[in-house]
Amino acid sequence: MKVTVSKIICNQQVINNIFKIVIQFSDVIKAGQFFMLKTLNDEFLLPRPISVHDCNSNSVTFLYRVGGRGTQVISKLQANDEIQVFGPLGNGFDIDKIKGKIAIVGGGIGTAPLLYLTKKLNKDVDVFLGFKDVVYSVDEFSKHSNNVWITTEDGSVGQKGFVTSLIDFKKYDTVVTCGPEVMMNVVMNKCEEENIRCFVSLEKRMACGLGACLGCAIETKDGMKRVCKDGPVFEISELVR
Repeated sequence: MKVTVSKIICNQQVINNIFKIVIQFSDVIKAGQFFMLKTLNDEFLLPRPISVHDCNSNSVTFLYRVGGRGTQVISKLQANDEIQVFGPLGNGFDIDKIKGKIAIVGGGIGTAPLLYLTKKLNKDVDVFLGFKDVVYSVDEFSKHSNNVWITTEDGSVGQKGFVTSLIDFKKYDTVVTCGPEVMMNVVMNKCEEENIRCFVSLEKRMACGLGACLGCAIETKDGMKRVCKDGPVFEISELVR
């Protein structure tokens, strides 16, 4: 974990307000970890937490949604520009605990941290992705999984409706999810009903990424924990709901 200045390999609009940035970076990164990103010219004060979408030996890829001033500025950066990165942060997924028949369930930009996990699992994985209208990164998931099912709320791609309606939870030993809170609550409830092991990657507002500001604290059965430092991945049996 360190602060570095990395060169941007590419920074492209994927669709609408979804962008993908690839930067030069060489270090060990676990699926589910994230970085704090910031421009060098201090156009915005606090770095933005963005999860790792994919990586290899000399680069890391982030898939992000432009939703405010910080990500808007980042989206304007171009190849060969430099960017300040702090990470990798968080504990990520414990691959050894994700066993048996596995379902990966993602919603919207919450699909971003699940691609590298799917790639790392490289085994019997079914992927369920839900979007409001436009879809993205589906082809990448298809390369590393048995099946990919898609839903959109308007029915423009895949099946119309919510992704949770497609899943026969009884078929799975382990479920991993990230996305809108409403979607994850449905997934967690189903897993509890069927006594299925379930891991969630939580998204909270973060200022420091180190656990110092306590801005992302959540209540667990072992007391208050910080999503940035103790997570962002938790097993649902840990959470107070």
